Amino acid sequence: MSTRASPDPEGSGNGSATVVISQRVRAGRNDDYRRWQEKTNEAVRGFDGFQGTEMYSPASGDENDWVVVFRFSRIEQLTHWLESPARRQLLDEGHPLFDGPATQEVLSGGTPADDVVTAVVSHDVRPGHERDFLSWQDKILKEQEKQPGFMGSELFRPVKGIQDRWVVAFRFDTRQHLEAWLDSDARRRLIEEGHGHFDSYDVHRIGSAFGGWFRFGSGTQEGVPPNWKQAMSVVLALYPTVMVLGLTAGDWFKDLGVPGYIGLFLSNVLSVSILTWLLMPLVNRVLAFWLLPDRARSVRVHVAGAAVVAVCYLVIITVFGLTTG
Repeated sequence: MSTRASPDPEGSGNGSATVVISQRVRAGRNDDYRRWQEKTNEAVRGFDGFQGTEMYSPASGDENDWVVVFRFSRIEQLTHWLESPARRQLLDEGHPLFDGPATQEVLSGGTPADDVVTAVVSHDVRPGHERDFLSWQDKILKEQEKQPGFMGSELFRPVKGIQDRWVVAFRFDTRQHLEAWLDSDARRRLIEEGHGHFDSYDVHRIGSAFGGWFRFGSGTQEGVPPNWKQAMSVVLALYPTVMVLGLTAGDWFKDLGVPGYIGLFLSNVLSVSILTWLLMPLVNRVLAFWLLPDRARSVRVHVAGAAVVAVCYLVIITVFGLTTG
């Protein structure tokens, strides 16, 4: 596996750093890969500057390509993790699970975004074609801006002595809009036009953390809320669900002599079912003015919606505090 790093636009090297790793897993080894990745996630948490990680299973149509994202405070801290003996040992341990080498793109700096669906595209630009490649990227951006659901794009330049690839990350509000752009005739024409400036390119897709709980009807084109709103909304529905189940189903399972580990599993099944088919659709309807990107366009709406959710938190906590005493 080779590291492909891209610095912040100003070249300071002091910005946040993210690595996007795409790994094809052998057929029938997905469960083993998940366990290996969980072990890797535990190991990376002990490194300075670690901020978080996400894992995305293969999208429909992908050839069992898994995508993992690691976020660090600084590029030096991320590099320390990537080159550490602990990571090399984990890669050796997981090698039998992999179907070919992984690809990884390191994005240093840039603007953190509440992205819903992101595509990371890396290019092997031909020597001497850098200026033409940048002009071609401007054409790509102008065409993307015309597409439904486009939310922004960032270009990351190569790092001398580390890697020679150029990386572009662009965001759409839904996977449908992203796939429509990737499969569009306009993009195919631009790719053909740009082939004279690069030898090859790779595309990796990154999804949303809670996308399945934030659907506003099959016909809507208004998109999915940013992750921080999704997280606040899930907590709003999850906390009372867990509390009520703990006070009801939890006691029932104990009275019936159900072992604790089975009772916890059944409680999780109940809570996820309640969230998916009852509470999250209700939260979506009530907070649609704040959740939907096309409706929540002003700072005032963002603040008002967050304040409503915070007040709901306080009310729910107060109710359970008084009733459980």
